[in-house]
Parts: sequence; structure tokens; C-alpha cells
Amino acid sequence: MARKRSKPAQPKIETANLSWKRLAINAFLIFHMVGVACWSLPLTNPLAVSYKNLIRPYFLWAGLFQSWDMFSPTPKFVNTYVEAIVLRTDGNTQIWRFPRMEKMGFIDRYTKERYRKFVETINNDSSAALWPDVARFIARHADPSPVPVNMVLLVRYWSPIVPRGDNPSTPEPWDEHVFYSYTVTPGDLK
Repeated sequence: MARKRSKPAQPKIETANLSWKRLAINAFLIFHMVGVACWSLPLTNPLAVSYKNLIRPYFLWAGLFQSWDMFSPTPKFVNTYVEAIVLRTDGNTQIWRFPRMEKMGFIDRYTKERYRKFVETINNDSSAALWPDVARFIARHADPSPVPVNMVLLVRYWSPIVPRGDNPSTPEPWDEHVFYSYTVTPGDLK
């Protein structure tokens, strides 16, 4: 008669570690699912609002925030983008272009989508506190030249989206406005 082999008993420490890992993963997933639901849905009940305020710093830091204003209550009515004009001390200029999704292929759009959100954020006057840092970043990362950067101008471009039935493919002209200028100091370029 063949003797049945019994499985060796697993140490309780490994089982306990596995249970804690699963619990931590499940808690993380539940936190994110509830967080995304509270953040994304237009819920106004006090519990959802307090949870949204609680997770706001984390969602902003991780780039998980999503604004549904593109779809409702009123869709966006203007196309916008931002560029920078880099002025050097010798008078030469350079255009600094942030990646624009409509000018990229699918894979590039997928990997650089955060730039669209970033540009939408800095394009708002409520984000004026970010503008000096953006200008310093551009000054440091402008095309290399022995001539130092003197000034960075942030330029906003916009074109209204006008619904029309006759020829929907005719775009409106673009307007532009320098919304911020920053004088670069030698310390900014380090």
C-alpha cells in the first residue's frame, strides 16, 4: 500500500507576510477606486467632498486629477496653447515649444500627455505662482549657446471654437498675448 505524502507545513511567518501584502494591495486599490470615483464624478454630498479634500494633495502630486470641464457643464469653447520666446543678451531669439498633442503621433501623444495638462494649468491666471519656475526651466533648457539667456516671455495663443453648420472645418484665426515676462539672472541658469 502506497503511503500518501503530506505537504510540508508552510512557516506561519510567510503566510502572515503574504496576508499583509494582499491586505496592503487591496487597501491601495480600494483607496484609488474610491478616490477616482469621488474626484471624477460631480458628487456634491459632504462625504465625497471631504474625501476629495483629503486626497487632493496626493492626486495633484501624482497627476491623477481629472477635470471634466471639457465635457460638462459647458464644453470648452477655445483652442489654446503656450509657447515661450527666449531672448539672449546678443538680441537673438529662440522659440521654445511645449509638446502639442495634435502635432504628434499616437505613441508620442501617449507618452507626453502630461504636457497637455501642464500647459492647461500654466495657461490659467490662477497658476501665476508657477510662471517664474516655468520661465527658469525654459531658460536652463533652451538650445545651448555660449550667449546667455536674458529674458523669457510666455505667450498664450488661442482660437475660438465656433459651432457652424455651413463649413465646420474652417478654423478661426489665432490670437496671441504675452502673459508673463521673466528677466533671467545668472543664478537661474545653474
